[in-house]
Order: sequence, then structure tokens, then C-alpha cells
Amino acid sequence: MKKHAIIVAGGAGTRMGATLPKQYLSLNGLPVLMHTLNVFYRGNPAINLILVLPEKDFDFWKELCGKHLFSVPHSLVKGGHSRFQSVKNGLEAIPSSDGLVAIHDGVRPFVKEEVIEKSYQEAEKTGSAITVVPLKDSIRKVTDDGKSFYQEREYFRLVQTPQTFRLDKIKQAFDTEERYYFTDDATVYEHQGWQVSLIPGNPENIKITTPEDLAYAEFLLSTREKT
Repeated sequence: MKKHAIIVAGGAGTRMGATLPKQYLSLNGLPVLMHTLNVFYRGNPAINLILVLPEKDFDFWKELCGKHLFSVPHSLVKGGHSRFQSVKNGLEAIPSSDGLVAIHDGVRPFVKEEVIEKSYQEAEKTGSAITVVPLKDSIRKVTDDGKSFYQEREYFRLVQTPQTFRLDKIKQAFDTEERYYFTDDATVYEHQGWQVSLIPGNPENIKITTPEDLAYAEFLLSTREKT
């Protein structure tokens, strides 16, 4: 089946406290977003890569590509006012409803190639594949009146991206009005009454949103270079 990937990078990066949105910040000399695109391309050079950016950033992104001689093939799609709308725009840029599509956060450059491939395999079999990792810390549920209750962490997972789907099903799922509880693509899919399939992610697949995350990302890269 034809494989597509929608890389969503529409954030303003306010928590980073930098002048540039986080997806454009330098990580070992290359913008974060280029690291992310490289992972998908290395895993499958034939993949149809769709990059969703704020339309006002198109020229800036093209300048960055020229500056860094970045040649990974991809198309640009303008983002919406929310992640839901940005993903929907990306899906509408794919004319066919046949195939598979991975939807991934642009600021998660450390996803492993084998996790991406596993997500496509699972989505082809079951319709969906959501990457998750187990919790390491104890957790408690806090109620509105300030009380807290122990929760068994074995029954919970941290959700990552990519979240991968059969194109026909996820396009049908996104053919709806946005709702407040659509926190990711899996919740949009589940709104149709469909059960999602979970696959193991890799713990270092962090979402870079703060200066501390960027520092950890530099550490991860330096560790990889030594191996």
C-alpha cells in the first residue's frame, strides 16, 4: 500500500521562550524539523512526505532548505487554526483514499525508523497504530475538591506519534466538526466508534517544547554519534 506521512509543525513555540518557533531551532546545526523529515525519508525514500506549516512560514522554510542544502522531497500544506484543522488540511492534500498515512509531530525527531515501519504494518492489518510507552512514575488522580487517589500505572500509557491509519478510515473520521476532546488523531478515529491498536514506541521519542527538552535532545544526538 502507498505510504504517506503528514508532519505537523504549526506551533508557535511559546513555551520555548525563543524568537523562533521550536520546529526551526537548531539541533546540532540543523533545524529540528529537518531531523524529523530525515528519519521518515531514511526509512522509506519512496514515502510521500507532507509538511504542514503556517502559510506565513513557507518562504522562511524554503530559505532554510536552501541554506542547509536540504533535499528531502516533500510538499508544503498550510496549517489551520488548530492541530485538528492542520491534520485535516494535510489529509485533503492526498487525493487518493487508498494507502496508509502516518501523522507525526514535527518536533519529535527521535522516533525510530523501525517504530515507523511497525506502525504502517499494524495500520495495514487493523486500520490504526498508535505509538505508546509505559509510565515509569507513580500517578494519582486529583479531583476538583483537591482530593487525590492512587491509580495503577500498569493500566495507563503515554501516547506519542506517529499515529498511523488506513487512509480511507482516517479521512472518514476527520469528515466531522472539531470537538474539544479531540486531543490527538486517535481520539478523532475513536469518535467513529472504532477501537485503536497500540504499538510500543521508543522512550526517547520526546516532543521538544521547552529549553530543557532541547538540551536533552542535544545529549541524545551526541550519544548516538558515539555509537
